[in-house]
Amino acid sequence: MLREGVYEVYISDIVISEISACNEEKLRILMDSLKQIDYNIIETDEDTVELAEKFIDFGILKQKSFDDCQHIAAAILAGCDIITSWNFKHIVNVRTVRGVKVITTMEGYKDLLIYPPTVLLESEDDEYE
Repeated sequence: MLREGVYEVYISDIVISEISACNEEKLRILMDSLKQIDYNIIETDEDTVELAEKFIDFGILKQKSFDDCQHIAAAILAGCDIITSWNFKHIVNVRTVRGVKVITTMEGYKDLLIYPPTVLLESEDDEYE
């Protein structure tokens, strides 16, 4: 579905940095996967850091998860509808989802849905009546 352009994909520069730090084999696999899709890179900035720090200040995540906070902040500031992640420990969990909702409401940002990637799977057989 990503290769077909069903979704508009955004990836933060933080993710690109994390991928670049992988071992050679994993780096090759991930970069080959990225080459198969169209995506936009979100450049993080001072606003991203400031919003990310609010997740820590409010006790949603801890300082050691600052990169995860920046992932979320980047998606919010870019106006994304959904963030997908396999990171159930820090991102895809009730505490983080609720905390993100509090921050987006308080700061006047649009809601950000947080799901594992599997929720984006659709079948051609899926029909909604």
